[in-house]
Amino acid sequence: MERYAHYTDSSRLILPILDISIILGAFRLADFWATRDWLFAGYAPFFVVFALLWLILSQQYANIFRLDRLISYGEKLYYLLRTFLLHALLLGVRWMPWLPLATVYGLALAGVVLGRFALAFCFRTYQRHLAAPHSRFVIVGASASGQELYHFLRAHDPAGTQCKGFFADEPIPLALRHLLQGPVAEVKAYCQRIAVDEIYFALPLTRQDLLDDLSSFATDNFLSLRIVPDYPGTIGQAVRVPHYDHLQVLTVRREPLALWTNVLLKRAFDVGFSSLVIGLLLPPLALAIKLDSPGPVFFKQLRPGRRNRLFPCYKLRTMHTDPARAELQATRADPRVTRLGRYLRRYNLDELPQFFNVLLGHMSVVGPRPNMISRLEEYAPHMRTYQLRHAVMPGITGYAQVNGHRGETRAPNAMKLRVEYDLKYLENWTFGLDMQIILQTLRNMLRGEKNAF
Repeated sequence: MERYAHYTDSSRLILPILDISIILGAFRLADFWATRDWLFAGYAPFFVVFALLWLILSQQYANIFRLDRLISYGEKLYYLLRTFLLHALLLGVRWMPWLPLATVYGLALAGVVLGRFALAFCFRTYQRHLAAPHSRFVIVGASASGQELYHFLRAHDPAGTQCKGFFADEPIPLALRHLLQGPVAEVKAYCQRIAVDEIYFALPLTRQDLLDDLSSFATDNFLSLRIVPDYPGTIGQAVRVPHYDHLQVLTVRREPLALWTNVLLKRAFDVGFSSLVIGLLLPPLALAIKLDSPGPVFFKQLRPGRRNRLFPCYKLRTMHTDPARAELQATRADPRVTRLGRYLRRYNLDELPQFFNVLLGHMSVVGPRPNMISRLEEYAPHMRTYQLRHAVMPGITGYAQVNGHRGETRAPNAMKLRVEYDLKYLENWTFGLDMQIILQTLRNMLRGEKNAF
């Protein structure tokens, strides 16, 4: 169902694989009980057709992407039964004898239902007992839509969401009065004082000035602003319309890396890939640096990371030691660069120690490149979108870099173009995009970067 398609890129990969594995198991069990090898005696093509049709129908009708409490077990069972029935009607019964066919359908239905329920139960148990709330939110306005949003999240996802309160100038129902934190004018001060992840705007959209003010505030403080419609007049930015059941909610920017399954998939790859690189490549390069010039092997520099938190960014030393000039950006024919360092920088090998930063949780393999502190101080006051690139962990390589935007930023609009590519990455992230960026980075390394010096 399209209304759930925004949920998770990772579930779209994991759950179909689980379904096909269960269906294959159903075929094998039916084959065993039938006491003859009908599966591999001409019926293998039927399995392929059966599995492909299930993948197509389940994405439209079986709600395969949802594990959270926003969909009940009853709804989940209804969607699966409906999809299996449609599957049987479309496939027909002419392919094979009715008894093996009925056995396959019975086993597949039982396996998929039990598998989906088991996953949902484990996920919800984890959320309830182990995980911190993934959404701490406030609601601006006590309108009917704001109250409906509160009651829906309270009923369907009490463990994953935590309402920190309402901010309203109008009267609020007695049952919700204990959640009133103050008038609308106090919401920004509250969000700076208390840990909050999301602001829901539930006032008439005619209050454009307030909406613009909260949009800027959310951007500057790494919060998500979501608008509970009425639709008339939005804030002049690209707006998406996800659904919480039947309730539509506008959001001002797409955030695929705000979904926990995508974060988990990205983190698992980061740890595995970084461990491999560190074990294979760093030891010989460290020895070569020691032999090439006096000084330490590693160079450390504070960089702003996610939400502007500073972290020590590690690199292989490619320059002669000169602490007084460490913050200066490298230029072409820079005299500080060592003989070996020129090759390391040209082929991006000086970045390899940042895989330690990945293991420590400071960085990701792919993401916006971490600029120097001086760049943050220079561009953040004058370029509003610059801050958005720090909403996620920085990366060793990035979408801007593989599209040619690296090196010096003295040219007019150079930083603006780099930031535009970073924001495209944040809004369009998929695991496949990360793989594409890594492969392009490897190709660039083999050719040598013309802007690396």
